[in-house]
Formats: sequence, C-alpha cells, structure tokens
Amino acid sequence: MPVTAPAEEQLFALQTSGLLDRLATLPGFEDAQEELVSAILEGAGALANDQFAALHKIGDREGARWSPDGVSLPEGFAGAYKSYVEGGWGGLSAPAAFGGQGLPAVLGVAVQEQLASANMAFQLCMMLTLGGIEAIAAHGSETQKALYLPRIASGEWTATMNLTEPQAGSDVGAVRTSATPAPTADDADAWHVRGSKIFITWGEHDLAENIVHLVLARTPDAPAGTKGLSLFLVPKFLPDAEGNPRQRNGVHCASIEHKLGIHASPTCTMVFGEDAPAIGWLVGPQHGGIAAMFTMMNHARLNVGLEGVAIAERAYRDALAFARERVQSAGFDPSRQPQPILAHADVRRMLMTMRTRAEGCRALVYRAVAALDIAHANPDAASRADAKALADLLTPIAKAFSTDCGVEAASLGIQIGGGMGYIEETGLAQHLRDARIAPIYEGTNGIQALDLAGRKLRMDGGARWRALLDEMGGTTSTEGDLAAGAETLARAVATLRETAETLYAMEPAEAAGGATPFLRMFGLTVTAWLLLEQAKAAAARIADGSDTPFLRAKIATARFACEQLLPEMFGLAPAATGGSALFYPEGDPVFAD
Repeated sequence: MPVTAPAEEQLFALQTSGLLDRLATLPGFEDAQEELVSAILEGAGALANDQFAALHKIGDREGARWSPDGVSLPEGFAGAYKSYVEGGWGGLSAPAAFGGQGLPAVLGVAVQEQLASANMAFQLCMMLTLGGIEAIAAHGSETQKALYLPRIASGEWTATMNLTEPQAGSDVGAVRTSATPAPTADDADAWHVRGSKIFITWGEHDLAENIVHLVLARTPDAPAGTKGLSLFLVPKFLPDAEGNPRQRNGVHCASIEHKLGIHASPTCTMVFGEDAPAIGWLVGPQHGGIAAMFTMMNHARLNVGLEGVAIAERAYRDALAFARERVQSAGFDPSRQPQPILAHADVRRMLMTMRTRAEGCRALVYRAVAALDIAHANPDAASRADAKALADLLTPIAKAFSTDCGVEAASLGIQIGGGMGYIEETGLAQHLRDARIAPIYEGTNGIQALDLAGRKLRMDGGARWRALLDEMGGTTSTEGDLAAGAETLARAVATLRETAETLYAMEPAEAAGGATPFLRMFGLTVTAWLLLEQAKAAAARIADGSDTPFLRAKIATARFACEQLLPEMFGLAPAATGGSALFYPEGDPVFAD
C-alpha cells in the first residue's frame, strides 16, 4: 500500500482548493495543465514510495551520525538524494531564469508533501533548501543569484536557515552573532561572521557538495533588537568565479542533537569563525535581515504546515492497512464472528477523523500557497495585494492547525494499533515522535495564534478576514446529502465572525488569552468550508456521469468534517473571547513557590 496521498487526491485538491485552473491562466504558469501536473504527481509519488519510504525506518533507527569530520547519513540516503537531484524535483517552482521550471509553488508543495509523507526527516533537507531559494531570489544581489541559485535550485547545493541561539529562540532580537566588514583586494564586499547557532536543521551532511547557510547576525554599531539584524550568506565551501567549491570556509558543526524523532534529520550546532574566518556576504541591505529572513520563514511555516498534512496522511494509510488486517472482537451481526477491526464503528470514527484532518489541512495549505502564486504572477496590482493579504492571514492557521492535526492523527493511529501501535515494530509510534516537533519549530503554534489574533486580525482594519468570512458564508447553501453540513457550516461562519469581532475590539494583551482556541475555531471552519467546496465539485462530476468511489468518498469526508468535527468550534467560542484574566489571578496563587 502506498504511504503517500494518491495522485488522484492531490490533483483534485489542486484543481479545487489549489485553484490550479486559475493559476494556469496567469503569465508564466501556462504549462500547469492537467496532463503535465498528473505526470509530475505520478513521478514524484514513485520517488517517494519507492526510495524515500524505504529509508524511513532505517533513518529512524540509525539516525544521522556526527564526527569531527562532519555529519553522515545512513546508507541509501545519498542514492535517493541523487535521484531527487537528477529528476529536477527541487527546481519545479524555482525561477526559470536560474535553472528552475517556473511552475506554480502549489505544485511544488504537492510534490514535497509526497516526500514528507514517505520520509519527513529526509524531506526537511529539501524544505529548507526551497526556502533558501525564495530568500535569495527575493533579496540577493544579481551576483548572488547568478552564482548560487542555479546550484541550489538543481539540488547540487542545499541551504539552511540560521536564526536560533541559546539565548535567542523565539526572541530573535536577542541574537548575538556578529558580522564585521572584511574587505580584501579581491572582494570588497566580504564580511567575517562570528558566533554560534543551535537547532540548525540539516546544517551539516554528506549528501551535497556544498551547503549555503543564511545567517542572521549583528553588524558593528547596529541598533538593539530586530532592527539591528542583517542576513548573511555563508557557504560551507567558498566557490570560485565559476561556482566550483574550493576553499573550506570557517564554519563547522560542533554537535548534533539527540531528539524524540526525525532522527535522520541532523539538528546541528553550527560554529562560525572560531578557528578560521567565516566569510559571508550581505543578502539585502544592512539591517534588513528580518525582512529577508522572514521571506524564508514564511515559506518554512507553510511547509511545516504541509508536514502536518504529510504525517496525517501517512499515519492514516498505515493505520488503515493495520485495521484491514487486524482481526479482533465479534461484530454486531448475527454470526458474532471475529472480524477485522475496520468493521467497528469507533475504529471507523478514528480513521475518518484522520482522513478528514489530512484532506482538510491539505486543502488549507494548498489554498494559502495558491494565494502566494497569485500574489506573485497576477498582472493586476490590486489582485496581487488581495492575494498576498489572504496568504498572510492563512499562514499562521495553516502552520498551527495543520501541525496540531498531524499530531492528533499520529496519536489516533497508535490508538487504532492498540498495544501493537505503541511498540516500535509497527512504525505507528514513529509518526507521533516525528510529528511532535512540527507544532514547535518555525514559530510555536502559540506564537502563530498570537499572530492571528493580534496582527493578522487587525491587518488592513480587518478587511481581509471579513472578506474571507463573507466568501465562506456566501457559498454554503446546498441541497441533498450536503444540506446538513452546509447548515452547520453557516452557523460556524456566523459564530467565527462574532468571535473575531469580539477579539478585534479587545486590547492585544486581553485577546492573547483566547488566541489558541480562536485559531482552532478558524482552522476547523475554513477546512470544513474547503472540504464542502470539494464535495460540491465532486457532486457536480457525479451528476455529469463520472460516478466513482473517489468522488463518493469526497462527499462522505466533507459530511464528516461538517457534521462530526466542525461542532467542536462552538464550544471553543467562550474560551476564545474570555480574555486573559483567568491566567493571572490576584497574588498568582497557582504558580506561587
């Protein structure tokens, strides 16, 4: 049984939630037609299921290995990575001017989803590299783009994001790594970067010939906080004018972390300029580091949300396979014979929950990335601005809700496995261990909730979220099997609007107390809406004579989302609007020493 979403599901999600037909009308995206997209999804699925998935348990068991000479991956990883590079998978949505194929980012996201379902720890390497492409393409100099982008887009070189330091986790403004001008006769733009970074994903490995580090650092006399940060490009090997890696730069991996999961993803402590100068170059203007880094960070946040989708899908498929094979307990039929646990209602409830979470969050991530594609390619300035505002609004929801759902689905998978699920041999436990990092990194889910209830809710005077709720509320009427779900969705949209208006009127410190339940309300509602829209598209195809089990399943999933899962949001409204007072009782008796 394949471990990734089938191409049929992804294509349908791209056509509906991912707005693929609309994207194909935009300049530069004309090649994103169904035949090509289907071929890409089939090919990526083969790579994921045949090669990446084969390394999933091996990577978990053996993990990345550190030595003073560097970090190595288990046998097989280099060959799979070579296949990824030779297939041109990393350059699907990279700029055509620098060797990429220039296809919509949402199609590249669908490919990365397959790889993450097959092997999340491995796919993290590709995820960070794609973010590096975004940052350099948006903020790098023409020289940097010409020298670095073709090699990063091809996958010959990988890229990393270096923010975190022991004293500077979520508080990026506390970064102490320094950069000082170090001009030479040959290079007037060189800087020396000095300091250390922790938790650097794929900061060192043996799969590519060079690693390009994007490093936040503070220049001399820079102002305090985030306004004083600049972004530097610091390669592992300094390339010559033709781009050939030559001299080793003064950057090395001092250690890797021992973690709960994603064992094949080296999480590195990187040291810059300790034994030899670490030479780097500014990306963007001096003190413009946060803007440049957040190009990469926002890309990473959506792709972390995608990992929640990928884990939910993988956990669902593995749990479904187990439920089909595991014979246990008599059913309610007259024979009273033991039967596969798939026959039991509660097992089906859990499987339907997992499936619905995966498909709903896939729709959410695809819609957010499609909005970024429109913001990039639409020739109309107003349409670009509107799409960018929608992507900004959906990003914290996609990151937080999807990763929470990934953990939830992985936990349900273990529950379906029972005692067998709790032991490592079945592989169900690994999904939970791997998934648990996703709500933490690239901005914890609590921070995403604060961003939504604070900055995003007030963005443009609330125009964007009000417009989205108008769209959701205006498309919910339907008939037949979907009528009950549509009615629940209409009530949910009204409740979400009332809750959002209440939070909008609060002071930010008071609204912070309800930020997390509010984000979950939003996630539950928008995914139910997107799934209902998918179901309506499926019903239309059935009415046109294309009656298939896949389309029937789309309707069943949407009904489950609206009738079984969405009602949770009504119970969250009091917590979302309750303010922060309960968290700070007079005298602080709850947390007193």
